Amino acid sequence: YDSHTSNVMAVGFHCDGNWMYSGSEDGTVRIWDLRTATCQREYESRAAVNTVVLHPNQKELISGDQNGNIRVWDLAANSCSCELVPEVDTAIRSLTVMWDGSMVVAANNRGTCYVWRLLKGTQTITSFEPLHKLQAHDGYILKCLLSPEFCDPNRYLATASSDHTVKIWNVDGFKLEKTLVGHQRWVWDCVFSVDGAYLITAASSDTTARLWTMSTGEAIRVYQGHHKATVCCA
Repeated sequence: YDSHTSNVMAVGFHCDGNWMYSGSEDGTVRIWDLRTATCQREYESRAAVNTVVLHPNQKELISGDQNGNIRVWDLAANSCSCELVPEVDTAIRSLTVMWDGSMVVAANNRGTCYVWRLLKGTQTITSFEPLHKLQAHDGYILKCLLSPEFCDPNRYLATASSDHTVKIWNVDGFKLEKTLVGHQRWVWDCVFSVDGAYLITAASSDTTARLWTMSTGEAIRVYQGHHKATVCCA
């Protein structure tokens, strides 16, 4: 899959497995046919793309770029259907969408999370309704992630930061529930287990990944063995 001209920062798959999407620092979002390994569509963001997520309706991509732009790409209309800039010239670092498509969170380089309710027509997003502005960290937020469908009874937002911590926020009011402390360097990525009972994190220069239990916020396992930075986990 060879047509991006700079670093590929985001990648993901459609639920039917027929196509893949990617976002790059070359300023484009691309759709790839997995059967023919060719680029089927290209969307111009006009700034380095840092993050791309697929809406649960499987019909729209949402991208965030280095200039602070968030754009919704309507795959049926083959165009940008919505655009907003929460903070001018403040890079959007990470995006996450609630599993039911009701909410989107954007995290930026100033440690701020913006939360919107997604309003949609019959099938696609029509507008973003502001819900909350959360000053989550003093440093960069490198990843934000909403908990999965089967996380009962509460819904959570995890934010991983350059301040070496991961914070867990209750989506009901966005109150801080736990701060996960243990990594010695920037925490680049995090992912919930399917039932939301655990969180796995990857930190850069400390070369480790960690498994945390959500019930106590304790690291119950440390994965060591890499000799260079660990920057993603799944």
